[in-house]
Amino acid sequence: MKTILLLFISMMTLSAQITYKGNSDTNKKHIVFVASDHEYRTEETCTALARILAKHHGYTCTVLYGVNGKGEITAGASDIKGLEALEKADLMFIFTRFLNLPDDQMKHIDNYIKRGGPVVGLRTASHAFKIPKGKTYSKYDFKSKDPKFKNGFGEQILGNTWVGHYGRNHQQGTRIQIIPEQKAHPILTGVKDGAFCHAGGYNGIADETFTVLTNSQPLVSMKKDAAPDTKKPPVPSTWTRHYTAENGKKARVFHSTQGASEDLLDDDYRRMIVNGVFWAVGDEANIKADNDMSFVGKYQPSTFKMGGHAKGVKPADLQDMNSPIMPNKEVKKN
Repeated sequence: MKTILLLFISMMTLSAQITYKGNSDTNKKHIVFVASDHEYRTEETCTALARILAKHHGYTCTVLYGVNGKGEITAGASDIKGLEALEKADLMFIFTRFLNLPDDQMKHIDNYIKRGGPVVGLRTASHAFKIPKGKTYSKYDFKSKDPKFKNGFGEQILGNTWVGHYGRNHQQGTRIQIIPEQKAHPILTGVKDGAFCHAGGYNGIADETFTVLTNSQPLVSMKKDAAPDTKKPPVPSTWTRHYTAENGKKARVFHSTQGASEDLLDDDYRRMIVNGVFWAVGDEANIKADNDMSFVGKYQPSTFKMGGHAKGVKPADLQDMNSPIMPNKEVKKN
């Protein structure tokens, strides 16, 4: 019995996922977050959003993290255990960057796309995968030359692959501007114009498959009240579209080129992303201007940078919905 118990504890320690249970009486849908990015603290962004969606809105949310050999959450790690959860998921929320997952993990993402599951992607999901030519799933690479899957997951699913920064990242924040003609779109319900994001602009390039909801305007500094950079006119930053799966099914997609953990501190940006989840999963009828978007547990986001993740944190440390995001890190002084 002791051996079995120790084995169970060991397995829990190495688990790369947590699940926040929603209220099945009001919402039976399951959202799976795939979180592993080197720079923008996806492990914080996805955890915070999963808690909001579970506690306030009833979704069951599973968060899958990139981990190291010790089972610790590690920025950009190409080892995400538990992706089989996608086989029955109602929505994949992906925020990854340059991953080269092993085939036995990648196959679950491939299966999800083949069946036409809806997708929400933030920022670096446009270059979610960097998979060498000749591998089983190399078509997902952000520079894929596959004639049937050009530029990989980013272009084929989200609408854009990685095409570069727009302005100076880490030096210029962005102001999110609502497209006037889209004010009545469900995703913009209760969202005020002018949300501030710390993450810099991306070269969002719209085509005829997009419904562009917002533009991002680079600012002259990282301050919320900074003036716009007049040399950088606004570019598309938030949009919806559909992709067509192998079975012919058309699936909803919502994408934002921002999404760093500090971006969620802006109430309007956070509301827009949660509304986008509602829309993508087909629950736009439940979007209300006064839906609760408050954080669950202490939210203390890190400033985005390479290697800036909180060290020594395991998914199990975040299982308590009221635990801080992130534990084991020094809280920033105001």
